[in-house]
Amino acid sequence: MGGPRLLADLGLTAAPASGSWSDDGRTVLHVVVDDRVLGALALEDEIRPESRAAVDALHRLGLKVAMITGDAQAVADAVARRLGIDEVAAQVLPADKADAVRRFQTGGRKVAMVGDGVNDAPALATADVGIAIGAGTDVAVESAGIILVRNDPRDVVGAITLSRASYRKMLQNLAWATGYNIVAIPIAAGILAPWGFQLPMAVGALAMSLSTVIVAANAQLLRRLRLRAGERPTGWPIALPA
Repeated sequence: MGGPRLLADLGLTAAPASGSWSDDGRTVLHVVVDDRVLGALALEDEIRPESRAAVDALHRLGLKVAMITGDAQAVADAVARRLGIDEVAAQVLPADKADAVRRFQTGGRKVAMVGDGVNDAPALATADVGIAIGAGTDVAVESAGIILVRNDPRDVVGAITLSRASYRKMLQNLAWATGYNIVAIPIAAGILAPWGFQLPMAVGALAMSLSTVIVAANAQLLRRLRLRAGERPTGWPIALPA
């Protein structure tokens, strides 16, 4: 029993009724005995409702979404149309997923790979960012840089949102600390002494402590970030390996 690849390897013709099944996005498996096609089965995975929401949210972030699957091209294209996925790599063998990631990386594109199985581990390691589902295999989790605690594709959007917000905070704190020291250090060194102003050491120490407090307080504002509508600000379903 197998899919289109099996028939191609054996040089056999698919059952006539199976053509319309593939066009509808179903996976078609043929039963072959003694090099003769006895029949066919049509299988269809149920698409999780949150998958479309995750794809739409990624598009709003300005990202393209690609799918790597071992299913037939017709099945993959049908699912991609229903979810709004931009690119598809279909009929990919488990050992070739890493090569598919490399193809997506052509042209200098950065690729974040999401996976949960043993066969996803090489692709997770090859991608610029590996995102593993926490409920997946240990090998996939060890190969990824980000681990989603929940089995929900919308948490991928949350991981990207959190990383962008953290990067903005880093730039804000860097700009504040640099600007603050550019002004404060010359004053502490006595640049205004010719005009009769000298900064007492105690005041200078207090000013430096105040700078640290401001930077820390600005970083704490990340706790107010909502990664999903209706979710508490502190509910971050994301883990970073040590």
